[in-house]
Formats: sequence, C-alpha cells, structure tokens
Amino acid sequence: MTHSSTTLDSGNRPWRGVLVATALPLNDDLSVDYGRFAEHCAWLVENGCDGVVPNGSLGEYQVLTPEERAKVVETAVTAIGGARVMPGVAAYGSAESRRWAEQARDAGCGAVMLLPPNAYRAEERSVLAHYAEVAEAGVPIVAYNNPIDTKVDLVPELLAKLHGEGYIQGVKEFSGDVRRAYQLAELAPELDLLIGADDVLLELAIAGAKGWVAGYPNALPKSSVELYRAAVDGDLGTAKKLYEQLHPLLRWDSKVEFVQAIKLSMDLVGRHGGPVRPPRVPLLPEQEAAVRAATEKAVAAGLA
Repeated sequence: MTHSSTTLDSGNRPWRGVLVATALPLNDDLSVDYGRFAEHCAWLVENGCDGVVPNGSLGEYQVLTPEERAKVVETAVTAIGGARVMPGVAAYGSAESRRWAEQARDAGCGAVMLLPPNAYRAEERSVLAHYAEVAEAGVPIVAYNNPIDTKVDLVPELLAKLHGEGYIQGVKEFSGDVRRAYQLAELAPELDLLIGADDVLLELAIAGAKGWVAGYPNALPKSSVELYRAAVDGDLGTAKKLYEQLHPLLRWDSKVEFVQAIKLSMDLVGRHGGPVRPPRVPLLPEQEAAVRAATEKAVAAGLA
C-alpha cells in the first residue's frame, strides 16, 4: 500500500494548514464591503494564515444574494490567488451546490467545502448521492461535518465511504468528538482531518489533523497560527500555554453567537467586523462584556 499523501505538499492539498473561515465585513446599511473584505483576506495571509474559506457559516452565506455570494469568491481569489481559496458551496439542493462548486472552479479555487444535505435530516444514500453530484464539478471537496446545525452526522464510517468513492479528500470536523480522529485514521488513512471547531484545536492537532478551518484568526491571526504550528509540531509547552490564553475566545466559535463574537473581537483589535445580517441579532450586553474582556485580556498579553 502506498501512502502518497505523505509526499504531497500543500500545493496539491490546498486545504492543509490554517484556512480562515472569513467573516464578511458589512457596512452600517448591511451591504457587503468588498474592499474591506479583499484587504482582510490579504491581511490574514500576510499574518501567517495559509488561505481563506469564504461563504462558510461565519461568512453569513445563507443571507447573501447569489450575486453577492459569487462576488465574495471572486474578491477573495483576486486578493490572494485562487489556489488557497476554499469556498463553502452548501445549498439546500445538490444541483445548486454543484453550480456553486462550478463557480468556484471557474474562479480558480483550489478546493471547495461542502455540507451534507441540510434541508432535512438526510439518510446515508442521500448523503452519498449529494456528494457524488457535486464531485461532478471536478474540484476537490472537503466535507464539512456539523451535526449540531445540520442534524446530519458524517460519522467516520460514512466519511470513509465518501472518501473511498473518491468524492471527498478531507473533512472539516465540527462534532466536537475528538475520539473520532483515531477511528477515522484507521478507516480512511488518506483522508485529511481538518480541525473544525476552534476550541478543540489542541486535541485534534495532537490526533493528527492536517489543517484548521479557523474562526478566531479573523481577529488574532499571528497568535492563532503560532498555536496551530506548535500543536502540530508537538511543541506542547508552547501550544498548551497559548491554548489556555486563547481558549476564552476560541470557545465562542462553538456557540450560537460565534459570528457576532468574532466580529466584535475584530472591531476591538482594529479590524472591521461590523454588524450582522438578520435573523442574527447583536450580542446581549453580558455576552458583549464577556467577549470584550477576553479580547482585551488577549491584547494585553500580546496576542493581537
């Protein structure tokens, strides 16, 4: 048995490393600020991140028009080059997801990220058919397992099946169950595991993750990248200290208000997060105070 993946560099596997699930800067009238978004993508790469994942849930893709959604992808590609842009292509229908994958492919993106069917609680045959349809676009797919929000759980056995069929090359794992990493490595050793929730970063890095689809680097890229690199390199002294310092913020990535929290932290460190689109609402005063205090503490510790 050959282990070709060990010799592949990140150019062949553009989903490896720290890919930031980009927050989308909005103006006060809730229109998209594409100029600021382009600048944000470039700033993230300048600060050590490997690429971006636009049109994920952090990018509020569900409340964008089709025109906005396409322009977000094109803006990211123009800002940093398409190779390390991995847009989310989730949609209620497989045909629509395939069209978004084709749009990403034609824009020059190196890969796409795809949720399972999420209009209803899909069974295994539907999940397989969905990924098969989108794979026809001919762009590498990283699956996104988010059973909390989608009610469809891509368990290791199902991921191994999707990988075995050639539909997916990696998985963004957001279940929070770090035990799955070891089972997945046994069932599908060539499938790349990507950290999908900021607050299990250290546990999944130790378990062999090849990348991180990350939220909090939107506000704190340098220290977040330092944490990830130390964790995957096995420098646990450095990693554990940073993880403890950052965890009061990282855990917001797994809360319902993660978009608002990360955008607030961006505003506090001098980036532009801006408002969110409905049906999201602003943070409650006590939530805002908690995010503000944790962000200010991180800044004071030199982590911004």
